[in-house]
Amino acid sequence: MVWGVQQVASKVALTQGIPPFFQAALRSVVAGGLLLGWIGLRQGRTGLRGLLVRDGSWAPGLLTAVLFAGEFMLLFSGVERTSASRAVVLLFTGPVFTALGAHWLLPGERLRAVHSAGLALAFAGVVLTLWDRGTGGTWQGDAMVLAAAVAWGLTSVVVKASPALARQTAERMLAYQLLGSLPFLLVAAAVAGELAIPHATRLAWLSVAYQCAVVAFASYLAWYELISRYPAGKLSAFTFLTPLFGVAAAAALLGDHLGALFGAGLVCVGCGLALVNRH
Repeated sequence: MVWGVQQVASKVALTQGIPPFFQAALRSVVAGGLLLGWIGLRQGRTGLRGLLVRDGSWAPGLLTAVLFAGEFMLLFSGVERTSASRAVVLLFTGPVFTALGAHWLLPGERLRAVHSAGLALAFAGVVLTLWDRGTGGTWQGDAMVLAAAVAWGLTSVVVKASPALARQTAERMLAYQLLGSLPFLLVAAAVAGELAIPHATRLAWLSVAYQCAVVAFASYLAWYELISRYPAGKLSAFTFLTPLFGVAAAAALLGDHLGALFGAGLVCVGCGLALVNRH
């Protein structure tokens, strides 16, 4: 639910005065600061120094940071140009791209017939979603959100491909992405002329605060902790609910119109993801 509502929150902030690259950079700054405070509170200086230990995870960790930065620059730019309901459905095709990337790049991660059927169904859902123009948005915005989904999927492939990265603590995994992405996001904001503090509504700032504290810090940290304790396949089943929550929130809070084609696309994407993640 938290992840689904994120797209609605970003849309509100974008339409009420906070530009995309500034929003992405601020998100990493605040969430990264909260993460460092959390590590210091729980583990003291030893925990903070542990973030700098060289153990073979730096190179893949930096790659996930670059992908994380690219994902959210594309996502926020895309949400600015399309509807929140379309964005949440298109973004959560990320596991499809994880499966494809793992199939091509990782030995032992070959797709079986059931997975291929899931990919085809999810792809059909994306086509139906894009075909239904009644939900608003532009082709450029949709393409940016799909590219963000690709970046998310590739991030998961990098983690799978690197044993050194996969065995990191939840805090360090998140630190790589939040703190490592920050230089790239700040440069992008500076180049776009978005570093100045914008004049925005109170609701816009509350929306960004929600993204920083609840989504980027608390929910991501909780997710990595869950992955370290429970089978990833069982956990991933719950992420299929994310587009449903996001679409419902967009309809209720933003008045997004949900046509028949869009509804069919949503169902196809959800069922396709379920098959892709089937063991």
